Amino acid sequence: MRVAVDATPLIGHRTGVGEFCRGALGGLAARPDVAVSAFAVSWRRRQWLAEALPAGVPSAQRAMPARPLQWSWRRFGRPSAEWFLGERDVVHGTNFVVPPTRRAGRVVTVHDLTPVRFPEMCDGPTLAYPELIRSAVRAGAFVHTPSVFVAEEVIESFGADPERVRAVHSGIPERAEVDQERAKQAVADLLPDGTGRVIVSLATAEPRKDLPGLVAAFNELAADRPDVTLVLAGPVGWGEQELSRAIGASPHGGRIVRAGWVDDTTVAGLIDAATVLAYPSRYEGFGFPPLEAMAKGVPVVSTRAGAIPEVLGSGAALVPVRDVAALAGALAEVLDSEARAQELSIAGRQRAAEFSWARCADGLAALYADVVADRSRAGSAGQPQP
Repeated sequence: MRVAVDATPLIGHRTGVGEFCRGALGGLAARPDVAVSAFAVSWRRRQWLAEALPAGVPSAQRAMPARPLQWSWRRFGRPSAEWFLGERDVVHGTNFVVPPTRRAGRVVTVHDLTPVRFPEMCDGPTLAYPELIRSAVRAGAFVHTPSVFVAEEVIESFGADPERVRAVHSGIPERAEVDQERAKQAVADLLPDGTGRVIVSLATAEPRKDLPGLVAAFNELAADRPDVTLVLAGPVGWGEQELSRAIGASPHGGRIVRAGWVDDTTVAGLIDAATVLAYPSRYEGFGFPPLEAMAKGVPVVSTRAGAIPEVLGSGAALVPVRDVAALAGALAEVLDSEARAQELSIAGRQRAAEFSWARCADGLAALYADVVADRSRAGSAGQPQP
């Protein structure tokens, strides 16, 4: 099967969508039944795509300027993806949008439905996603989601045919081999003197990640544990001002490190240095950071937000969403009890072992095969193909 995958999220600082693109492309490239290629919907940045792609994934396309194309796709449903990519059996839009096609089947990945469930927590571009999803569903696109939780939300919110919505779990982010000494030094440079134990958070500063709630939980436990530091690593987002206010008002602000975006070396170092990883989200469609920590044996404390119970299972300590006292209590238990930390470390490794990009690629390949078969049936029956 000739499959073109939108890899635009790989350009620049990778968020969760970028991690999905990289892992899925790598898994698909290893399969003999899928001829996968990547494309970027970008005029100026497309030149950086090749260096970001996993080994074995080619990229060949005409330039695809994002703004005019998205405007034309929304209003006229053209030009088709094939004009830029050549003939393909399937075109996979990995970030809520899939280009129109002439003959190829279409798959759109919906990572979560934050703009439907919590529009007040979204920025302007994100609020456009529901209409884009609705349009793709109406035009007969198949929907891929990273969890059963999101699949059920898509069916409920958009009236999608359950037979055309497929949940396929992602794998765990794979980081390039890092220099361990460099990683340790990068973390040491971040931590204040006197740090003995570290609570780590890996998340963009956006409202649904509830980082101010984590700061509030840290405030509850920090006074009795003067050697504990909270490190907040992740890109600046539209919740940065609220987070800055929370840190500024904290009586323990000197032990709260706002690291911002950090590279793979520093991420690896932070995970290795973490006493516990905290994931206080208000809503999630999957959850890469806790799985990555669990795979390394780091205890995880998370909220029961969205798909988190489905993904983390019994491999993490789960607390109610926005319950600061419960979050503080669960973190304190891990910090204070070696037995509890070890219990979560073992359970987390066992749970994380169930996720891989090879399994993700298996699920995606099966989905693509169904998309191709559906197009073939439609063509044989003489039905119009969107």
